[in-house]
Amino acid sequence: MALTKEQIKSVEETIRNSLRNRFKTYNPEPAVMPFHTRLLGKDRLALYSFIHSLNTNFGTTIFEPVAVSLASSRFKVAKLQMKSGTQISEQAQYEIQKIMDELTAANKKPDKQKEIEIIRKVCQKGKMRTVKPTRIDVYLENNEGEIFLFDIIKTAKPNKGGFKEFKRTLLEWVATVLSEKPDAKINTLIAIPYNPYEPKPYSRWTMAGMLDLEQELKVAEEFWDFLGGEGVYNDLLGCFERVGIELRQEIDDYFKRFNKK
Repeated sequence: MALTKEQIKSVEETIRNSLRNRFKTYNPEPAVMPFHTRLLGKDRLALYSFIHSLNTNFGTTIFEPVAVSLASSRFKVAKLQMKSGTQISEQAQYEIQKIMDELTAANKKPDKQKEIEIIRKVCQKGKMRTVKPTRIDVYLENNEGEIFLFDIIKTAKPNKGGFKEFKRTLLEWVATVLSEKPDAKINTLIAIPYNPYEPKPYSRWTMAGMLDLEQELKVAEEFWDFLGGEGVYNDLLGCFERVGIELRQEIDDYFKRFNKK
């Protein structure tokens, strides 16, 4: 399923606006790097700093709105930056910690469906505590009422400790949603927007002991094609390429200004 002309226009406008807005607000850190500056030039150093800055904002300014735009054509509900809930039972907190301890000690392998059912059984038992879980980057609900909650991670190569925190977030989302809707069919997942190892498969060994790779992770094509349909990932890359070609002179002119300072 290829992107429609309307979707392509919307995605490219999102990319274009995000880049131009970043130009308006970007202010390089005033770090003095005399050796680097003389070797590479101020414009190249500014470009390097800009790319690093852009990477930290790609998730919220491009990936998230594009994801929701794509998913809107296939899902009944598609929203970004949502709360999973504010209440969690003491029993659910206990079970989540028990799951985390067993995974960390490698006493058990991750099994998301079993973990969900463990939490479901205690989601309203014991004292209810007020919590503030990590916000959901992308919230989806299909026509059958099945819920999909995505955390789009900011780095394509997180370390093992990072996945431990991601796992806890996914379990807490389950518990807070089930505290209000104990019968909900829920999926909580990590999304990695691109594969930094391409054309080799994504290296998943760092997360294998913490995440259920089939149920809790979608990388590159898996993620984008899930949202918009088969073939969408390649169409999306085309959108980025066309906008890059269109704005190339604008980008070059922007960074040439730093050589005049």
